[in-house]
Amino acid sequence: MSNWKLINKTFLYDGTLDGFLTIVFDCYSAKTLPQKIMTEIEYTPNFLDTTVSIQTDPEKAKRVFTGIEKNIGYTTLYNTYYAFLSNEKDKEMYLLKYLCDSFEDGPKINNRLTVSYVYQVMAMKKRAFGECHRLKGLLRFQEVGNHLYYASLHPDNNILEPLAHHFMNRLPTQNFILHDKTRNICLLYNGKEYQIIDATNLKIPDISVEEQKYQELWKLFFKTIAISERKNPRCQMQFMPKKYWKDLIEDP
Repeated sequence: MSNWKLINKTFLYDGTLDGFLTIVFDCYSAKTLPQKIMTEIEYTPNFLDTTVSIQTDPEKAKRVFTGIEKNIGYTTLYNTYYAFLSNEKDKEMYLLKYLCDSFEDGPKINNRLTVSYVYQVMAMKKRAFGECHRLKGLLRFQEVGNHLYYASLHPDNNILEPLAHHFMNRLPTQNFILHDKTRNICLLYNGKEYQIIDATNLKIPDISVEEQKYQELWKLFFKTIAISERKNPRCQMQFMPKKYWKDLIEDP
């Protein structure tokens, strides 16, 4: 990308993956790179920035998505998706450079770890995927209604959707709510389809009487199998990090 033009503009978008892929399409077509890319929500207006609002174009996003899948490979698509879920501050610029280079260099881009933005994309993907994988085992569902289950979580990365897909596959007919308290959003699944909503005004019912009984049994089981002489808090926190304890039913 040595012959690309760097423009002194800040691109603003809606924060969605389609919105970001629209930016990739426009930048690759014009062979230009913006100074910054930010979501419209996180951007604070100032007199120093020249901003350009990028409207999400599903057709452009689809062309980029298909282009990555067919011409570069599933690995690059996979890396892009999970890196985009990262909470890294400048993730969009890293991903933009990574993808634009990918269209020129092909699959071998993923081996160029000495390039700073390629390394950053791999690191972001690893963090987001790792947290998602860890929460598949640490998430605790509670019955709050007639066959309705609720689970809260405080993830660092925006992994609500891939985490939900895991449980949709495991519990395809089960109604559940996943509540990301870090971002104050909820994913609602009715056994057929799902949607993500703002959780500001969401009221979660109290857990059922049956659920209370099962929680007490689980706590008793958890304490009973513990061997006090072999307790190793440091080792325990490696597998069950303390930052997730607030969402666990048991008391580690």
